[in-house]
Amino acid sequence: MDMTRREFLMAAGAAGISIPALASVEGIKIGVCASTQELDQVVSYGFDYIEPAAASVAEMSEAGFQAFKTKLMASPIRCECYNGFIRQKDLRVVGDEVNWDALTDYLNKSLARCRELGGSIVVWGSAGSRNVPPGYSRDKAWGQIRNFLGKAGEIARRHQMMIAIEPLRHQESNIINTGAEALQLVHGVNHPNIKMIIDYYHLRVENENPDIVWKARKEIVHFHFANPNGRLWPKSPAEDPEYGEFFKLVKKIGFHGGISVEGRGSLAQDATASLAFFRQEITAA
Repeated sequence: MDMTRREFLMAAGAAGISIPALASVEGIKIGVCASTQELDQVVSYGFDYIEPAAASVAEMSEAGFQAFKTKLMASPIRCECYNGFIRQKDLRVVGDEVNWDALTDYLNKSLARCRELGGSIVVWGSAGSRNVPPGYSRDKAWGQIRNFLGKAGEIARRHQMMIAIEPLRHQESNIINTGAEALQLVHGVNHPNIKMIIDYYHLRVENENPDIVWKARKEIVHFHFANPNGRLWPKSPAEDPEYGEFFKLVKKIGFHGGISVEGRGSLAQDATASLAFFRQEITAA
């Protein structure tokens, strides 16, 4: 039986267990990109949700998936978002080796499982699936990506999920490096289940103007965040002079979704300071 947060807190209180308050600030949820094995830690630090890799969830055995689902549903949080959408090397979106049957089977399985675990958004960065092969036509690659997103959007709609395009720094991907490019794709595909995210780390590495948050405000459904100096868990406003402007824009657009920490670090060493950072920055913006 699924347990609501209120029921969980009542049960925990009766057992003498102290659970921290959830992290959400002014309607903005704070989550963390973490493995399913870290669920207990994510709960203990008070994050609003856990963001595991969709590929890892899809790869679970049926018994393993059901066991994790049972554990998750007995916790106060859900897997509201997912990263690591497509990791299999044979699942390509761009190039001469696109296997639509395999992609369709994978999308159906992964999105169905993601939904079962309380998810609504899957982030598509997955550089390996979309990188343009050497000598391959970029125009053709762009067309293939649009075609993929159109079909994927229909599958996502059936599973009541949203696919969010993630711009990646040029060191990781040779296509869709900026929020502006992601926005162009969202508009070109024009499907209600295809949206986008902004990852603060990639935004800063690509030196993109944070105003893209305002320009793409109708299409942004999620954020990733890391200290751009080393891709670390953020802890202090002094780390980057652009933090303040970014959070002002997040509040200006009336965003009420999730911001996930995605960086180098650990829950044990960084979670408490990072959660305090988000509360401070969002409140001050």
